[in-house]
Amino acid sequence: MKVAFIGMGRMGRAMAKNLAGAGHDVTVYNRTREKAEGIGAKVADSPAEACRDCEAAFTMLADDAAVEHVVFGSDGIAGALPAGATHISSSTISTALARRLAAEHTRRGQGYLSAPVFGRPEAAEARKLLVVAAGAAEAIGRFQPLFDAIGRQTFTAGAAQWQANAVKLCGNFMIASMIESFGEAYGTLRRAEVDPHLFLDVTTALFGSPVYANYGKIIADRTFEPAGFALKLGLKDVRLLLDTAFECTSAMPFASVVRDRMIDAMGHGQGEKDWSSVAMWGRET
Repeated sequence: MKVAFIGMGRMGRAMAKNLAGAGHDVTVYNRTREKAEGIGAKVADSPAEACRDCEAAFTMLADDAAVEHVVFGSDGIAGALPAGATHISSSTISTALARRLAAEHTRRGQGYLSAPVFGRPEAAEARKLLVVAAGAAEAIGRFQPLFDAIGRQTFTAGAAQWQANAVKLCGNFMIASMIESFGEAYGTLRRAEVDPHLFLDVTTALFGSPVYANYGKIIADRTFEPAGFALKLGLKDVRLLLDTAFECTSAMPFASVVRDRMIDAMGHGQGEKDWSSVAMWGRET
């Protein structure tokens, strides 16, 4: 399948490399060209060039502003994507932008799927991402081979594309809540003179979750740099979640607590550290 991939951060680069490794004809674009080289894919000079003859164009970018620029800019996807081709957005974006993208691509005779993913860069490299897709069922089926090339399981959230973004935002909120819980528990255990690593063994046995095990170890070891997922991006996601909750008239009081904890940590210079570093802010070290 002919695939364009826009965004060569750690996640996007790993995903594009796996697509190329699975035999797909991949063309990539990144604002810094050097980051797009060396993965076995052609490198384009603009998003428009990357997707001009493609069947599917992935975007994996940091936020709404970056996606808007890549899609609606003068050399953007919207103006170059062939009729019948599909934009697959794997970025963590607002539900409002997902609706705007769906409307614009429909107007142009193009397809659109939201397909955000769960997993840190190491999971992306190992093809162990969880893909959450939403949109037309036939389109999800058509591009399932692409999802299989980047992840270990695909979930369908619904027929409305923005529903996948709601799932992604709620999932990230659950992880952020777990990070806060680890921080509070470890703080108490250190005062009780109990090794947090012992508690990590208990929680791993109790919950049987690799997410608990991975983040619990990062927080216990305090290995927040280099960031797998920066705190500033985690704050962005919680803010988008609260926007979605407002749209749905759904109260999420603990999400507000998590947001405020992240803002506080941001104000003390932790924005570029891993988002799990919020667990340590304001606690005895």
